[in-house]
Amino acid sequence: MAFARILTVPADDNGQRLDRWLKRMAADLPFILVQKLLRKGQIRVDGKRAKGEQKLSAGQEVRLPPLAPDRKPPKKQEISDTDAAFIRSLVLYDQDGLIAINKPAGLATQGGSKVARHIDGMLDALADDQGVRPRLVHRLDRETSGLLLLARSAEMARRMGKVFESRNIKKLYWALIAPAPTVERGTIRAPLLKKEVGPDKDKVVVDEKEGKTALTDFVIMDQAGHDAAFAMFWPRTGRMHQIRVHAAVLGCPILGDRKYGQRVESLEAVADPERLHLHAWRLMFRHPLTNQWLDLQAPLSDDLKKTWKALGFDPSESADPFPDPRRKKEVKKGGQKRESSKREDGKKEDRKRGDKKNERKRNAPTRRKFSR
Repeated sequence: MAFARILTVPADDNGQRLDRWLKRMAADLPFILVQKLLRKGQIRVDGKRAKGEQKLSAGQEVRLPPLAPDRKPPKKQEISDTDAAFIRSLVLYDQDGLIAINKPAGLATQGGSKVARHIDGMLDALADDQGVRPRLVHRLDRETSGLLLLARSAEMARRMGKVFESRNIKKLYWALIAPAPTVERGTIRAPLLKKEVGPDKDKVVVDEKEGKTALTDFVIMDQAGHDAAFAMFWPRTGRMHQIRVHAAVLGCPILGDRKYGQRVESLEAVADPERLHLHAWRLMFRHPLTNQWLDLQAPLSDDLKKTWKALGFDPSESADPFPDPRRKKEVKKGGQKRESSKREDGKKEDRKRGDKKNERKRNAPTRRKFSR
């Protein structure tokens, strides 16, 4: 016999949309079925009909209609001791409601078709003293390693979502590309579109008519002749596979990118030719609660270090080569404003230059448009 389910909205989920909340709390119900039940008024909030976009409040009761006899709620998957220890070993930062982990390549951020092991499925091991598990703030491709942010509450997840949406965050990626480009720095502008059908299904392609705006700044940090280069990328927009596709547009795909590039067996220095040599290295932003400037970094994994070293590249010497005018003056506790050391150095340099306009022009970053 089937029974109705009553779910109570916890304080941590205050303000969430009903449809998204049900996608997580009633994972056994297909999202299409949830939408159908909402349209028919069979899902109620505090006894009243509700719409999917309705914002929930802590303490409200959500009633789900009786399930069909052959539809049972899924059993909660218990995390193994091995996976619990593994996810804890990835933590780089855990303060003020935010967690940063160094995600390894080959591990999906979330589950999906034929994906049984993923980061989201291990987050119970990082739950706080009240048993509240952290939430994903953003995503990384399965093949990409590096910094991944988690929020310890729904409120922090919402605040960080706004940080990402407003682009008030600086994301820097390291990559090895081949061959080495003919320019040292620039901006790649190429609108991107994910193909849903045809031979390019599930791939992201450049589409001047229907594609979404996508911009990526890049700087070549070092190069091994014309064969390969160590590049730093700053994606100014957040499109799917953006860096990978833009590197291909540049004519220098990322090493090991079997989707948008070529195989790299010809480069003996590559430790693993099947490994995508793309790493989410650094995130810089203001904490949405404390307003403190955060600068989080994830070191390279051992397999990437081997290739970097074999090609003569030293990532420890790389600093941020991109000027960022959005960073404001930091404020001390006493209220006195202080300039960052970089800004002070910049002013001194400007004074030294004086009126040497030609010299400034020669040293200015080159910005070019690369087209397919």
